[in-house]
Amino acid sequence: GIALNAEVANYSKFDRKHYFYPDLPKGYQITQYDEPIILNGRVDAVLPSGEIVSVRVERAHLEEDAGKLTHPDGVNYSLVDLNRAGTPLLEIVSFPDIHSAVDAKAYARELYLLMRYAGVSDADLFYGNMRFDVNVSVCEDPSRLGTRSETKNLNSFRSVEKAVEYEIKRQTELLEKGEKVVQETRGWDDTKQKTFSQRSKEDAHDYRYFPDPDIPPVEISPETIESAKLDMPTLPSDLRLEFAKAGLIHSQVETLLDAPEAAEIMRLVVAGHDQKTARTIGNWLTGEILRLVTDDTLSWDKVSVSIDKLVKLASMVDGGILSSSAAKSVMIEMLINDKNPEEIAKSKNLLQVSDESELMGVIEQVLSENAKASEDVRAGEEKAIGFLVGQVMKQSGGQANPSVVAELIKKQLTK
Repeated sequence: GIALNAEVANYSKFDRKHYFYPDLPKGYQITQYDEPIILNGRVDAVLPSGEIVSVRVERAHLEEDAGKLTHPDGVNYSLVDLNRAGTPLLEIVSFPDIHSAVDAKAYARELYLLMRYAGVSDADLFYGNMRFDVNVSVCEDPSRLGTRSETKNLNSFRSVEKAVEYEIKRQTELLEKGEKVVQETRGWDDTKQKTFSQRSKEDAHDYRYFPDPDIPPVEISPETIESAKLDMPTLPSDLRLEFAKAGLIHSQVETLLDAPEAAEIMRLVVAGHDQKTARTIGNWLTGEILRLVTDDTLSWDKVSVSIDKLVKLASMVDGGILSSSAAKSVMIEMLINDKNPEEIAKSKNLLQVSDESELMGVIEQVLSENAKASEDVRAGEEKAIGFLVGQVMKQSGGQANPSVVAELIKKQLTK
C-alpha cells in the first residue's frame, strides 16, 4: 500500500464470492470485496521516452487463487490443474486511466518494479509470481467507457502491450461494422499474437458476495502503518533521481532497475563516490558486467563484494593509467578471480605511459617520419592529429596515453 502511494485501511474484511467453475470446485472464492486493505493509490509509470504517465489505483485486495484451465486444440474437453487453487494472492486494480498499449506496458513494468523493490514478491513472470489481466474498452464517446473485454493471465510486458493493441483493433473493427462488443473473458495466444474468447463475463452482483463467517476482520493500527513507512526500502522513483544526478542516461537507469541487485551496487557507488567514478562504473554495470551475469559467467553477489576493486579500476581509467578497452579485460579477470586490478594490468603489460620524458622520443620519431601530417596539424586539421596519435600508439605497443600524446604533439608542433 505504501509503495502504491495508497491509503492503508485500518479495518478490512474477507468475503465469499460464489461461483462454480472447474478451476474452483468448492464453489466460492475467499476474497475482499467492499472493504479491501488498500484504497486510492497512484503509480507513476515511466514511458520509453522518459515521460511519466500517472495511473490511479482503485484498490489492492487479498484473495485466494483459482486453478488453471488449459484448452487443447482439436479436442472437445479442457484440462484443469488445481495445484495453485487456494494459494493467497494480491490483486491490484487500476482505474481506467490508460489510453494506449505503450502506457499499459509501462504501467505493468512499473508495478513489477514496485513489488520487487518493496519486497512484496519475487514477481518472477516466468514462474507466474505475477500475472496481468487487461480490461480494454473502445467507445466513440470519450466521456464514457464502452463494453469491455478482459484478457487474463498475461505473463510478460510485451504480451500486455500486444494484447491491448489487438483488442483495440478488434473492438474498433466490430464497432465500425455496426456490430456489438460482447463483455467476456478472453485468453491470449502468444504464437498467433491474438486474443480468443473463453467465456462470457458476469457482473459483480451475480457472484452473491457475503462476509466470510470463518475469518475475523483485520485491524491495522496507525502506529503499524507509520512503522512500515519508516522501514520502506528505496523505491525505483528515488533511485531514478539518484542515478540521474550521478550523470547516468535514462536507458542505463532503466536497465539497472530491471536488476535490483545491480541497482543496489550502483546505489552504493553513487552514495560513496564522485560523479565521474559513478558514470564509469554505471557504463560497466549496464554493459560488460550485465553481459557476464546474463551469460552465467558471473553473479551479482560476486560483483557486490568487489565494489572497492571496481572503484580502483575506474580511478585507473579516469587517471589515464589504463585505457577503457584495456580496463574491460582487467575487469573480467578481476571479478572472476578476485584479483587486484593494478597487479592484473601490470602482468598483462597494459598500464599506459603518461610520462613526457618517456613519450617524447617516440613522438619526435613519428613527427619526423610523417612530415606531411605534421604540416596538416600546424594548418589546423584535426584528422591529422588523430593519425599521428595512432602512429605513436602503434610504436609504443599501445601503452602510450592517447590524450597525453595528443597534447604533447600539439605542444611540439606549435613551438
